[in-house]
Amino acid sequence: MTIQLKELESHELLAFWNLAFSNPNAEWTKWNGPYFHDLLLKKQEFIDLINKNNYLQNPFRKIIWLDQQMVGMVSAYYEDTPFNQWLDVGITIYKQDSWHRGIGKAALKQWLDELFELTSLPHIGLTTWSGNYRMIALAESLGLKKEAEVRQVRFWQNQYWNSVKYGVLRSEWVK
Repeated sequence: MTIQLKELESHELLAFWNLAFSNPNAEWTKWNGPYFHDLLLKKQEFIDLINKNNYLQNPFRKIIWLDQQMVGMVSAYYEDTPFNQWLDVGITIYKQDSWHRGIGKAALKQWLDELFELTSLPHIGLTTWSGNYRMIALAESLGLKKEAEVRQVRFWQNQYWNSVKYGVLRSEWVK
């Protein structure tokens, strides 16, 4: 199994849209912050907004390739713009048949390695919700520490869930 993280190129746009956004009922949409009720963009909307959404040639958004096939995306964003000292990461494996195969763990480990090399930051975080037990298990399996849990602030499927924050220090990661 070969995992690569690469920036999205313009000739890959349609393949990426098909993978990520063509099915509005895709299983991944039920786990990746579903309480935000993000609308998936139609193909033409996605193409029209691609530069505005910073998908192309963005060092903080990379496509996960498994054996030369797109399966997901990793991302990073600053929580404290414009100071850019507090970085959080995200990961989505869009293809459900790629779940439970260690792809997310390998990709997120590689992504954290890259981000610690790219930045001089002492900390990188990851935020999820208490119902996303797979993401919680992934964070913990990589040695990220639970740093905060904000109780009952995410409303989804007629119930409140907690927002859960994980993080790792550079000094912990390099060990």
